[in-house]
Amino acid sequence: MSAELSRGPLRISDNGRFLVHADGAPFFWLGDTAWELIHRLKREEIDFYLENRAAKRFTVIQAVLLAEFGGLEIPNAYGRWPLIDFDPRRIDEGYFQLVDWTVARAAEKGLYLGLLPTWGNKVVAAPWEKAPPRIIFNEENARAYGFLLGERYRQAQNIVWILGGDRSPCGVEAIWRAMAQGLRAGDRGAHLITFHPPGVGSSSQLHNEPWLDFNMIQSGHHSRDFPNYLNVGRDYGLKPSKPVLDGEPRYEDHPVDWKPDEKGYFDDYDVRQAAYWALLAGACGHTYGCHAVWQMLTHQREAIGFAHGDWRSALDLPGAEQMRYVRELFSNLDFLSLRPADSLVVDNSQDGWQHAGVAGAEGIIVAYLPGGGTIRLRKSGLPEIASSRWFDPRTGAMREAHPENRELLWQAPGPYARGNDWVLVLELERR
Repeated sequence: MSAELSRGPLRISDNGRFLVHADGAPFFWLGDTAWELIHRLKREEIDFYLENRAAKRFTVIQAVLLAEFGGLEIPNAYGRWPLIDFDPRRIDEGYFQLVDWTVARAAEKGLYLGLLPTWGNKVVAAPWEKAPPRIIFNEENARAYGFLLGERYRQAQNIVWILGGDRSPCGVEAIWRAMAQGLRAGDRGAHLITFHPPGVGSSSQLHNEPWLDFNMIQSGHHSRDFPNYLNVGRDYGLKPSKPVLDGEPRYEDHPVDWKPDEKGYFDDYDVRQAAYWALLAGACGHTYGCHAVWQMLTHQREAIGFAHGDWRSALDLPGAEQMRYVRELFSNLDFLSLRPADSLVVDNSQDGWQHAGVAGAEGIIVAYLPGGGTIRLRKSGLPEIASSRWFDPRTGAMREAHPENRELLWQAPGPYARGNDWVLVLELERR
């Protein structure tokens, strides 16, 4: 077991805003969507993937046990199906031995698994599905399946359960509730539970469900510059307080609005913007995704949603590498004390890519400028600035920053342009 996992299972922080280890140390959720990991890959391929993500300092791998595409009908890489006769009460031992191995291998590398017991299309159909999916769950077998999983992985400290799977809970809340109750009974409350909603949705539809430990939004893939900070901020303001994160933002190398010829593909700037906006709006972490990686695309497989390339080479796209700098920056701050602070900025745009995300704590202010340019802070009640630095989100490098004309006005390096993003880090005099 890694040093990270030796700190004990995850829990919610005392202020209800963040995830922490059992000893109270901060846990930074830096996720990657690998939905088809267990369904499509062999052990050596899974190991290659996990090693790459651990080296890039990811902390959570989001994967599915009953996968979306053929998860019930198409066997895994070893010719095993997850269920016997499509019955959630009868799991196949051979299939789940690979799950066991993946859980253990991830733990050795210090990685948590955000495991979806099933993709949502096994519970309810979605409006966009052209062919009706195979619905297999009801309250009784959902509870039984949850219990089987909870009991099987009760001792695994590196699991977070993610119910849902790109589907609305409306109308089937009782089934998800039953599955959550089964998980809790099986693992005796050992693991946190959240819910993965459909695009531009949030688990906060279920905010008052006692089994929902933290909220997850999906800001999705429909548009560039989608203001996910508004979605995070909405859930951040709910009572009782629960952590929130963007569990599926725009993926790197995903066609914008699924229209590659018309709108092109999301790039590393798009994924950086989503990450910094969400985190400075109060998120407890963030999930990255790459279109070829989540589906483990190869030249022998049919691409889903205009994906291209091979998942192995896509692992090293620039946005994936730049996620390590996101974690490094926030891990070096007093992360558990950060609070959204957009009101500190004079004339902060609320629309389009110009919005500056800002958060603060005692002794620190962090501001994300998605196009560089200038930022002016309000003087009222602000302590003296002890130091100011520019953080380059492309390289992780820091450079000294100087306010203009001794005012609380800073000019970022380079031109004011979409994509020339910078993070301003201010250290304040202690009162």
